[in-house]
Amino acid sequence: MTGGPRPSAGTREPVRLAVWSGPRNISTAMMRAWENRQDTVVVDEPLYAHYLAASGVDHPGRDDVLAAQPNDWESAVAGLFEPLPTGVRIHYQKHMTHHLLPGMDRAWIPRLRNVMLIRDPAEVVASYLRSRATVEPSDIGLRQQVELYEMLSALGAPPPILDAGDFLRDPQGHLRWVCEWIGVDFTRRMLSWPAGGRDTDGVWAPYWYATVRRSTGFEPWQPKVPDLRGPAARVADACRPEFERLYEARLVLNPA
Repeated sequence: MTGGPRPSAGTREPVRLAVWSGPRNISTAMMRAWENRQDTVVVDEPLYAHYLAASGVDHPGRDDVLAAQPNDWESAVAGLFEPLPTGVRIHYQKHMTHHLLPGMDRAWIPRLRNVMLIRDPAEVVASYLRSRATVEPSDIGLRQQVELYEMLSALGAPPPILDAGDFLRDPQGHLRWVCEWIGVDFTRRMLSWPAGGRDTDGVWAPYWYATVRRSTGFEPWQPKVPDLRGPAARVADACRPEFERLYEARLVLNPA
């Protein structure tokens, strides 16, 4: 996708921007960038509690997550369309695609401005295993990302796909592009933020957000070649076809 979809014309309507990622991407840092805008509010993984309740998966802090969010997806989704506070124009929604369980209605998703965020599955698996003992392909969310991409494409609204490696080589260029695409002004406030936690961080932050809570901006891109073996390597390999499908369609910025 060289240059990506045609940017939308500017509008004063609220912008509900949903960024769909798998775990252990740069999704929380991306949320920081948007939250640092003065015209934006964010929501962190609003479908997490439903995912845990319906799947029975045991994640760190499971009981706290179930207590902190609606356990049914209908209530969680309803909250994504509530009126925004005065002075706020952008509602940034950080979503995990593996939270889209089979049987969930997806009719609400095309009402959002949707973006995909991908990362090489070997890097994802290596990072994921620092917080959990095991990983399965379904934990990574790439299959669900492909399904969501194909659904939105069939409706005539293919979402831009941002690759984390590309993004970290040029955060400003990619953020400028997304801002233009949704019809808002870019601000350099998106490139850095104060270290520490946020009230908007999910209650699971102590288990997953140590690095981003120390950060003050996007980390410089560095080549990574994880040394995966056994089951971990097999999971990364199993997810690679989906990653390559999305990577082929990723946003490629035009040279300056």
